Amino acid sequence: MAALTKDRQTPERSGKEFSFPVKASTQIFAGSIVVLAAGLAEPGKAATGLIAVGRAEAHADNRNGGNGDIDVPVRAGVFRFDNSASADLITRADIGADAWIVDDQTVAKTDGSAARSKAGRIVDVDDLGVWVQLG
Repeated sequence: MAALTKDRQTPERSGKEFSFPVKASTQIFAGSIVVLAAGLAEPGKAATGLIAVGRAEAHADNRNGGNGDIDVPVRAGVFRFDNSASADLITRADIGADAWIVDDQTVAKTDGSAARSKAGRIVDVDDLGVWVQLG
């Protein structure tokens, strides 16, 4: 396309709310970490190549469906998730570093010897968990 020669009404999105097609035979719980694999949404898990896109805003049950039969609403932002344990426990000293996905509600300090995908950036740590910027 050529450069503009008059005013344009450009469509806008909030940049925080999205909807993604859910992978076949998959259930995503509200409040969980949502990742994309090959463009399809699924719950966060310890695996490589996943893209964390946000938190599920509603329950999405596609266990009896095919790829993309339903969508899951997702919100990007800063959310508190469970902290891993032992050597993978995230502390306040890790604020600003990456958090790594353990499962759909837990994040860790390391990539688990290259076995996990990045969740997002650690924003804060408190007694109840780790605040992570997703999406």
